[in-house]
Amino acid sequence: MFKLWATIVKDIRVLKRDRVGLAMMFGMPVLLVLIVTSIQNNTFQLINKTKIPILICNRDTGKISAEFIQAVDKTDMFKLELVSKDQGEKQITDRMRNKDMLLSLIIAADFSAKIDTNAVRVTGKALTAFGLEGDTLGPKTGNEGLVTLYYQPILQESIRQTIQGALYGALQLVASKQVLRKLYFSINEKPLSTKLENELLDNNMTIKDIPVSLDKSMKRPNASQHNVPAWTIFAMFFVVISLGGSIVREKLSGSFIRLKTLPTNYFISLLSKQLTYLLVTMLQAALIFAIGVWVFPSIGLPPLNLPADMLGLVFVTLICGWCAVSYAICIGVFARTQEQANGFGAVSIVILAAIGGLMVPSFAMPDTFRTAMKFSPLHWCLEAYYGLFLDGGKMKDVLVNVIPLFAITLFLQGLTFLGLKTKKLI
Repeated sequence: MFKLWATIVKDIRVLKRDRVGLAMMFGMPVLLVLIVTSIQNNTFQLINKTKIPILICNRDTGKISAEFIQAVDKTDMFKLELVSKDQGEKQITDRMRNKDMLLSLIIAADFSAKIDTNAVRVTGKALTAFGLEGDTLGPKTGNEGLVTLYYQPILQESIRQTIQGALYGALQLVASKQVLRKLYFSINEKPLSTKLENELLDNNMTIKDIPVSLDKSMKRPNASQHNVPAWTIFAMFFVVISLGGSIVREKLSGSFIRLKTLPTNYFISLLSKQLTYLLVTMLQAALIFAIGVWVFPSIGLPPLNLPADMLGLVFVTLICGWCAVSYAICIGVFARTQEQANGFGAVSIVILAAIGGLMVPSFAMPDTFRTAMKFSPLHWCLEAYYGLFLDGGKMKDVLVNVIPLFAITLFLQGLTFLGLKTKKLI
């Protein structure tokens, strides 16, 4: 026990001298969590709270186009700016290229006329179906080009589709209003009152959305719940920069050979490194979680809600940390130079994070990658954390993810032992 304690003290002293490694293990993950969570939270608010600036050029003089603009404004998604109908596409697109606007909407000159003609045709069909004599159906008019949307290419596809959905809803609303007015007038021979029109169209229906969680809670996950666990795992595995490089330095300096001449066993040194860096990973997790709980609210980010099962959180963090340390030691044993350990270690972590679901959600991956991600230890770490943070599960609920992670850790430990034997270091 004394030998193990002395070795741990030695490893802590070596670690304290590695200021760059400490900055990589603690400073970089904290900065990464703050930046990524802020960006993703702002992306969510872009759709939910922040109004998107939109330039509207209305070339139509009818009242239906004015109603359409009002309907767009009532979506509460857009900050409208109206420009003269004389402005051409080039003037509008030039302004967009200068980054003044993300979106521009051009309403065609025949917008009201075509909407009205369509309403007459649909009303005639409806009256005929009711067995009543309606007006002539009129010619079928195409609705293509009634509204043209210009958008900045920087807008993500998901955001653009949400915007299109909101605009399409506003367009359908004005078209339905016009059909309703025509139908009411054809049957009653008097215009539809505004009050009745609002009652018929505004049914105040809502969709109640409930997250499916194991603890039956009604809490909705936020950007912090998604990002903090993911980038905590990323931070843990980045100990490969310090630990992998440390092992390579010991190999090159002859420390392994000197250990053979001492009345001790290299496994004590290996156990010391694992315990020391396991403590580092636990401190990383504690620091990042603490920032999520106490610092995020003070800088305008949603707070991190810790799981109810704190024992499960500690258990999962220990297993994730042990796997990260095992991976780093394995890289250090097989790398021939410190540059190899740092380069391959860093790149491989990024790749494992990408296929493991940290950068792109697993449900959005193609089938080929869904198979590959099962071999990434970061995937099982993320699933275990999400089981606690997002699903509200307990330790028994995440064992299905911890067991594969434990198996991968044992495999890395075995591979490390094989590498040490092959290189005759033990």
